[in-house]
Amino acid sequence: MTASIESPEPNTPEENPWRVPTESEHERPSPSVSPLNGQDIERIPDSHFKPSKRQLLDKYIKLGVIVLMLVWGSVILVKSLGHLKMHIPPGDDGNDNDNGRYDNSTYTLPDPFITEDGLLKISFNHTRNKTFIPEVHSLQWLNSDINGKDNGLYFTSINDTYLIKSVSDKYYSKILFKGKNITYEGHNLSVESIVASPDLSKLLIKTNSIQNWRHSSFATYFVFNEEDASIQHIGDSIALTEWSPNSIDIAYIQDNNIYLYSTLEKETINQITNDGNSQIFNGKPDWVYEEEVFEDDRTLWWSPDGKHLAYLKIDETNVEEYTIPYFVQEEHEQYPEMRSIKYPKSGTPNPKVELLVYDTEDCTVYQGHINKMHSYESILVTEVKWVGNDKLIAKMTDRSSDILDVIAVDVKKQKTDVVRSEPSNGSWWEITHNTMHIPRNEAKGRSNDGYVDLKPVDGYNHLVYFPTINSTDPIILTSGKWEVVLGPISFDEQLERIYFQATKKSSNERHIYYVNINRPRVIQDVTDTSKPGVYGVTFSSNSKFALLTYQGPKIPYQKIISLDPKDDRDSKKDIVGNKIGKTLYYLEENEALKEKLETYSVPKKTFKEMNLGKDSNGNDIIVNTIEILPDGFDKTLKDYYPVFFYPYGGPNSQQAIQTFSIGFNEVIASQLNAIVVVVDGRGTGYKGISFRSLVRGNLGEYEAVDQISAASIYSKKDFVDSEKIAIFGWSYGGYLTLKTLERDAGATFKYGLAVAPVIDWRFYDSVYTERYMYTPQENLEGYKKSRVENVTSIAQAKRFLLMHGTGDDNVHFQHSLVFLDHLNQAGVENYDVHVFPDSDHSIRYHNAGVIVWDKLLDWTRNAFTGRFATNLR
Repeated sequence: MTASIESPEPNTPEENPWRVPTESEHERPSPSVSPLNGQDIERIPDSHFKPSKRQLLDKYIKLGVIVLMLVWGSVILVKSLGHLKMHIPPGDDGNDNDNGRYDNSTYTLPDPFITEDGLLKISFNHTRNKTFIPEVHSLQWLNSDINGKDNGLYFTSINDTYLIKSVSDKYYSKILFKGKNITYEGHNLSVESIVASPDLSKLLIKTNSIQNWRHSSFATYFVFNEEDASIQHIGDSIALTEWSPNSIDIAYIQDNNIYLYSTLEKETINQITNDGNSQIFNGKPDWVYEEEVFEDDRTLWWSPDGKHLAYLKIDETNVEEYTIPYFVQEEHEQYPEMRSIKYPKSGTPNPKVELLVYDTEDCTVYQGHINKMHSYESILVTEVKWVGNDKLIAKMTDRSSDILDVIAVDVKKQKTDVVRSEPSNGSWWEITHNTMHIPRNEAKGRSNDGYVDLKPVDGYNHLVYFPTINSTDPIILTSGKWEVVLGPISFDEQLERIYFQATKKSSNERHIYYVNINRPRVIQDVTDTSKPGVYGVTFSSNSKFALLTYQGPKIPYQKIISLDPKDDRDSKKDIVGNKIGKTLYYLEENEALKEKLETYSVPKKTFKEMNLGKDSNGNDIIVNTIEILPDGFDKTLKDYYPVFFYPYGGPNSQQAIQTFSIGFNEVIASQLNAIVVVVDGRGTGYKGISFRSLVRGNLGEYEAVDQISAASIYSKKDFVDSEKIAIFGWSYGGYLTLKTLERDAGATFKYGLAVAPVIDWRFYDSVYTERYMYTPQENLEGYKKSRVENVTSIAQAKRFLLMHGTGDDNVHFQHSLVFLDHLNQAGVENYDVHVFPDSDHSIRYHNAGVIVWDKLLDWTRNAFTGRFATNLR
């Protein structure tokens, strides 16, 4: 569900494999960057604390004795533990335990701490301490140059000093701010984030923030002027701020109205809208647009010259409310706190949306009238992009994402037109936000502003170039049975290269490529495609420098490369990661992590394809999988290993990608001596439109069939105990877990664990659901078939677990309550339930983030050791 019905934002290290910040995160400095209060702290010379030589000698002798004792003690302990094995007997599972005597053919839990060869085991204790999280750095590239040249300027923080540095000039440094706090009217305030103006002369400081929904918050904002070290207070309870490209004005939103603040006038100079209220959102999304459409907290966009501000007006007056009770927010309250949100469920009214453009020079607003450009009852505006200083395009679809309309708005002529309208042809239009402006350049033969977009080409998503804003027939830049991921990343105007990330080598890898805008379909590798890899990249202002991030499958690293042809190419023996360009230096090599892993036994992870058999047309069903084998795996054992399936399976999602991670899956393999399997079945992404669009209008069927097929293959392996195959999922994965148990009826999967599952798609939000299911009015039978309802079939499994947070604003607790009611009516009792008061979809509130994962591990341990009765019906 964009970011929604997919696995929740990782809430503990065991589910938090590292990730590379997105480009939007690079544009706004992260809260971890700590700026200062403009005050230099007097430093006492180090020599003041320098001890005498005698003191140093005594200190080192004592330290040496202590270290020696610790080393010998550790060696003795490790050797002793290496001879121990933790055997927990199976419970009452119908098998004779032979009075506690075990041989190699009897499944036992392993020693939880150490392997037979003396290496440490992976456990929650290690993952929660972030032992295996690689170091990753995000360069916040700046658009400003030094003397008109791209020197690769970026923000960074060193010893509480917030400054600008250059990747090409190691001596260049400009301090913008020092410290962690600011003082205003006698109040000391902690700085949470800083955003520099485009000309770097001023800083926008955020403090006192209060979280709203997933991406939004309210905060107090200040402007710090570097020239005179003055601080200007913009306001409190501000939803968001956005620098104008002119580095003078700031657009901000308060009480759902847009205001314009001038740093020259040091005050708010205009109120752009005045109709904002609890129902009408100007420049910021309501709940469903924040969660499912923009995945961001803002719906306003400055033109490149700062003379116009485009924004959305979202009216949710007709959207129905959903009320969530909160039970444990205030210790002494007798009644729950009731919070209502406008939440459009499938088939119910969506918010109305309109695109407007404000002119800063004459203070007028042009109403784009995009709602008059179509015949649909309800539209979704999914992207807005300036293509030059006075033209922009907007993408909009019908509510089921069947038809994509691209609207061109000319703010100078005050004219709005539909330039192209395209059907999805049996699939759907996925929401993207990566359309890229290609500026006019007469010297390069480009007489108009154009743009690069993502569009299906022969059944796969590829880059296409529209030379003008009104073009209808694009130039196809890439093609083939592979996909460009999300869209273009960067454009080097001088070299005319468009950089992008794609699955050209394999659908479970991500490499970086470029195509010259004048040489379509001639694809050049940027990263080394001879080895498996997943790469992310961000570029400096003119694409001359890049931060290349290798994300797996081996230990990640980061390096700064120069893509300027004047720089010599790396010699072949020095090439690591990048195939072109020159490596300037490594930003991170994660040497500490490499050294640390030498003392651990990490379960072996294999990325591969699996053939699940034939589909209805007689074609092989080839899916991507991950297999994780436990420590000391022995394929000669018979009927021994349990198998733990961990799917997500949502439309256009992907789990089986070759990134580095050591988390919950490895804990299961290490602590339970189990095989962990991840299967990206039909409906998931990056294998072409036909592979994913098969599920449209019929969620839950093909996804479940593929999980069962994969489990059936594993159940026939000699070393697998077919009576101990479990499936676990969260959110859409929780839904898929229950649909799989429902379809399987205990034949293959014996146990299931579902967290925050969807039960009935009528209860989920309209924007996500209708993209894949249409509306209930259009597809009533599909909705009936896709819901989790046949609980007597689910009950054919030995046992299952359900967990949910009562404060879930995404997948409402209503889903699980309806499911429990079905269980009650059917007299089903072979299940367990754990409810987390006031926790949202991520389940973190009041230590829930620890308990939920402990429960999953402990419950699975009980299942695999036979501690559950065979059936409680």
